[in-house]
Amino acid sequence: MPLVTTKKMFEDAYKGGYAVGAFNVNNMEIIQGIVAAASKLNAPLILQVSAGARKYANHTYLTKLVEAAVEETGLPIALHLDHGADFEICKSCIDGGFTSVMIDGSHFPYEENIELTRKVVEYAHAHGVVVEGELGQLAGIEDDVNVSAEEASYTQPEQVHDFVTRTGVDSLAIAIGTSHGAYKFKPGQKPQLRFDILDEVGRLLPNFPIVLHGASSVVPEFVEQINKYGGEMPDAIGIPEEMLREAATKAVCKINIDSDLRLAMTAAVRKHFVENPSHFDPRQYLAPARDAIEGMVAHKIETVLGCAGKA
Repeated sequence: MPLVTTKKMFEDAYKGGYAVGAFNVNNMEIIQGIVAAASKLNAPLILQVSAGARKYANHTYLTKLVEAAVEETGLPIALHLDHGADFEICKSCIDGGFTSVMIDGSHFPYEENIELTRKVVEYAHAHGVVVEGELGQLAGIEDDVNVSAEEASYTQPEQVHDFVTRTGVDSLAIAIGTSHGAYKFKPGQKPQLRFDILDEVGRLLPNFPIVLHGASSVVPEFVEQINKYGGEMPDAIGIPEEMLREAATKAVCKINIDSDLRLAMTAAVRKHFVENPSHFDPRQYLAPARDAIEGMVAHKIETVLGCAGKA
């Protein structure tokens, strides 16, 4: 089976009241851990690559690793560009075998966002690739994305129909209260997703797939484990998983997860070195890191996404 687009994935997810996980990948062990969980649970999967990941691991290496995952498992897997900053990077990924790209023009004025997004859509659709756009800006820092709390803005529901119609995007990322990175909220601040915005977007765009970025829950046990084995992470509050599950039963068909993977991997590596300080073989500490990612992804598939058995 070749790599697939997200078109049928999202059609099935919308009808079935679940979401597909979009997991950021940076190396072989991360890909193996994610894919192992999805394979055991027979779940559809989106593996996504940021600009930072392409710089770190190389476009060709990452593409071939994802193709190997498809060959090994037979799962429906889409390869997606996360937060494409301009037409050139989207074109490079489309020409280089990606089946889905995101063009993030959310930091531009509305009309410029439309113009840029439409340009990417026209090129992508001519090459059989689907496109995710974005309206509204999430606060937080993750790779090359850096938006202050003052610059963040909720998606305006009255713009969504016009934006989708004029650009031709296949899915839309909206801002309803999630944020990038591990430090989403200040201590004592209560996380809250704007379901009123999500419901209104769903009413204005019936059967249209919506995407949530910045949706890691920042699992406390991994933060505690990092601190236990020599870290200095302050208390971090993520998006409650029950809120994400509710969003997945509505118009949200894709939920992005990155920070939770980083925390799980880092916690496992630090624990390993504290308990085995003489180890120097990378396989000895990357194997438990891979297992931690597998466990994290399995939990997300079953508890948050609801897509187990949907491949």
